Amino acid sequence: MSHYFLVSITLERADAGWGKGALLSFSQGQAIIHLDPQKLPFRQVQSAARKLDAMAIESIQLAGDGWDSELRWAFAQGFYNAKNGADINFGDIDASELLLLNARKSIIEWVRSTVNLGPEALSPELLCTKAVALIKSVLPQGLSVESKIISGEALLAADLQGIYQVGKGSARPSCLLELDYNPSGDSDAVVDYALVGKGITFDSGGYSLKPSDSMAIMKSDMGGAATLTAALALAIVSGLGKRVKLYLCCAENLVSGHALKLGDVITYKNGVTVEVLNSDAEGRLVLADGLIVAQESNPNCIIDAATLTGAAKMAVGRDYNCLLTMDNALAERAALCAKQENEMLWRLPFEAFHLEQISSSFADIANIHSGEGMAGASTATAFLAKFVKVPQANWIHFDLSGSYQVSANGLWAAGGKGHGVRTISKLLLA
Repeated sequence: MSHYFLVSITLERADAGWGKGALLSFSQGQAIIHLDPQKLPFRQVQSAARKLDAMAIESIQLAGDGWDSELRWAFAQGFYNAKNGADINFGDIDASELLLLNARKSIIEWVRSTVNLGPEALSPELLCTKAVALIKSVLPQGLSVESKIISGEALLAADLQGIYQVGKGSARPSCLLELDYNPSGDSDAVVDYALVGKGITFDSGGYSLKPSDSMAIMKSDMGGAATLTAALALAIVSGLGKRVKLYLCCAENLVSGHALKLGDVITYKNGVTVEVLNSDAEGRLVLADGLIVAQESNPNCIIDAATLTGAAKMAVGRDYNCLLTMDNALAERAALCAKQENEMLWRLPFEAFHLEQISSSFADIANIHSGEGMAGASTATAFLAKFVKVPQANWIHFDLSGSYQVSANGLWAAGGKGHGVRTISKLLLA
């Protein structure tokens, strides 16, 4: 049985002996978080939890008055590390509220632990099977999902050229997961959402080889696939009644005698030809296949998510995720969902003229922008738009710059964060 260290919150200031404006004080074997009403309580609680995690406290129980669901969740976000997870007793709480909090904690810790796995421990096929297992674990009694994994040479038979070409330098086969959550059981039911996730389980950059510092964190390049899987799982737990199809585009981007080479031209199922000018811009190459396949079921809306560009991280750091879309109404819905879920989301520009900035002399388009001073996140989205029939409406792209923390800071442990799961889940439920 765990011995829980108690943590309470108050609006009273800490005694001066704990330091001016101290966030934490300690009394009679428990910690007290002193909230400043002039600052955001969610961030203060998460910061306090990080401080307590750094003290190597193993198990915590939230005690006393003042805790609501969001503050409890903020604490769970901060009191976590890749080695030990987070052993938290949420304290005196309504049973239904506790059930939802524990489900959210379990699902998002699935994201964090999956992202944190070393690349040898997570092959493309294993990522797909783990995703299916997570969804099945949260299904209400009596419901089931249909899924299939297309892998290896079968990708060529299905004309999924992008996924196959990116992963052919690895001995472990690439694959596409197709999962159908259809609570009505009606095979003719409309697909409300198609979710398309980038699942690059390790990205060396290929022949456009990354330097070691950049490559060391590339086990996290499947963050889009993990985030969308968890968003669907969380929506199901919250009572999702819509039909949603999930597509995970999974591969390892490695170097070998068979690896994708600069100057190669890929011909996609929709007829678009792509010249590869940078093998480190591989995420968009696999997502293109997923977008093509996703549209075969005529979904009402397409959401794709990926740790796609360094440009997004340069723009907003690792605090925010980015959204790019030409659909203003959809952008506003996503921004509202993020605000309601206390997650940080920022819209980057994406306009029709960006579609003209990925030209190639040898194919319809290139996989990177041409010229100087181009917007990297916007032109990456423009590439994806070439594989969306009507990119102006009902399609949104999330560039997940905030899904991974390279090193611990005042709010987050190092590694996967699960940031973005709640936003996308809320969007599915809206």
